[in-house]
Amino acid sequence: ILLSFLQTYYNNNKNMSSFGKLFRVTTYGESHCKGVGAIVDGVPPGMQLTEEHIQPQLSRRRPGQSKLTTPRNEKDKVTIMSGTEYGITLGTPIGLQVPNLDQRPHDYSETDVYPRPSHADYTYLEKYGVKASSGGGRASARETIGRVAAGAIAEKYLKEAYGVEVVAFVSSVGKVAMPFIHELEDTETVKPEFYDFLNTITREAVDEDISRCPDATTSEAMKELITKKSEEKDSIGGTVTCVIRNCPIGLGEPCFDKLEALLAHAMLSIPATKGFEFGSGFNGTRMSGHIHNDPFIRLESGRFGTKTNYSGGVQGGISNGENIYFRVAFKPPATISQDQQTTSYDGVFGTLAARGRHDPCVVSRAVPIVEAMASLVIMDAALQQEARKAAFSRLPTADIHHSLLGKPPASQ
Repeated sequence: ILLSFLQTYYNNNKNMSSFGKLFRVTTYGESHCKGVGAIVDGVPPGMQLTEEHIQPQLSRRRPGQSKLTTPRNEKDKVTIMSGTEYGITLGTPIGLQVPNLDQRPHDYSETDVYPRPSHADYTYLEKYGVKASSGGGRASARETIGRVAAGAIAEKYLKEAYGVEVVAFVSSVGKVAMPFIHELEDTETVKPEFYDFLNTITREAVDEDISRCPDATTSEAMKELITKKSEEKDSIGGTVTCVIRNCPIGLGEPCFDKLEALLAHAMLSIPATKGFEFGSGFNGTRMSGHIHNDPFIRLESGRFGTKTNYSGGVQGGISNGENIYFRVAFKPPATISQDQQTTSYDGVFGTLAARGRHDPCVVSRAVPIVEAMASLVIMDAALQQEARKAAFSRLPTADIHHSLLGKPPASQ
């Protein structure tokens, strides 16, 4: 009976630290263990890949980048342990490892007595019957290192194979927001500057300022607010907006693995996320149908496109070739340097004096994490669609769909 239970448990839970189907990523490690990383399975063979291709994104994610982030000093230097030879992918699992160097487990001795407010201490203990004694364990943002490293691999393939570009940026901190990003004003339409911006924004422009907000005026106001919260020993939340350009048409697996549903799953699995908005999002609820609909047009390239893009590049759960865009909400970091009233594990009301190092706002470091998870989703969906197309092409009726589009079969 016990063996049967354990087998059932394993079958039901073996994927809890894995993401993806054909391009599959399993992350490992806790906040204060010896190291963190990922196993990446499904990487196509024959692609050039070295640590230099992965490190830039990890360096964008790492702590200690500026006064706006935690002072924890981690270099986050990645080592490829397997899956490549002479800088070429073999098609076998790629092992990625990053050591934890600046550990301070003694900063968390109070958590043996008190569950920290809005942390995972209590829920992890209730679920597993044990928890990591220092930091957030698997709930810590250190876990995202494996995601970012794996995402860099996916992104490299997508860029080389399809020309896909993934760019995220900080769009708001607290009530400070970029122009034309948030609410509709008096009209029912989104300002055209927003779509122009999504067409042209680059990572270089995003990284010009430590806030990772590419609007200079808004960036200064964000930095002032974050600095103020840090001086008050407090924290603040914000949003990250992401655009995916040149995405292949046909990605997404209806009905339950629609592309926007997969992106929502990916984004809401990132620590500290509390909301996800796709395409027109909640603004779309304030628009009339004749305005919100995206009319089809024939582009100069010859393919179909849409005149507007309130759908966010996805219709029926399937990518349509337009820019995919979405916004992710991050809550204020739960670790703050103020004394907080809470209750100990034995039920005694008391005061938790938090120590440790933390970000007063996580959104600037979340940018590469959002980009990584978006890349993982698109990579996995692209491999699934390529498999479907390859299987379809072997059928004798493979040209039948051309007649539905009013085109002669490819064989004619």
